[in-house]
Amino acid sequence: MRLSDHFYLHEMTRSQLATRHQIVNQPNATQIDALRHLCRDVMEPVRRHFGVPIVPSSGFRCLTLNRLLGSQDTSKHCLGEAVDFEIIGVSNICLAHWMAQNLVFDQLILEYPQVDDGRAGWVHVSCRGAGNRGQCLTWRQNGYIGGLPKLKRVHEKFPTAQKT
Repeated sequence: MRLSDHFYLHEMTRSQLATRHQIVNQPNATQIDALRHLCRDVMEPVRRHFGVPIVPSSGFRCLTLNRLLGSQDTSKHCLGEAVDFEIIGVSNICLAHWMAQNLVFDQLILEYPQVDDGRAGWVHVSCRGAGNRGQCLTWRQNGYIGGLPKLKRVHEKFPTAQKT
């Protein structure tokens, strides 16, 4: 099932852990609608801007899978409102800054970044139908820090879009 121009339900529900544990990780109709909104309003603009395919590492998670991962029951992944991802060839810090400046979202969390290694970590973003807070956080081993780390180089601030 297609959720948006470039994103499908199977890639937003795919989980190696669910497969290994024979967990059926399928959203209901309300969760699918939330995934459509997330793909349309967040993932598609990112895909269009950077012009390269994006493979989500974690999208929707049923409660059983979410608990197995050690995440809280209140995770937006369980509602179909959150996705974790990276883009090959784009620094996660740069990606997070672009998203913070150009998208409407509830939370944008840069997880486990390293200033000297733009490939470290990943970006978590959640988006609700209404009432998005636009909150930016960074998660490090010792907890959350408000905001995003500074960009290391000036040219990272405005990444060049590629052709789609």
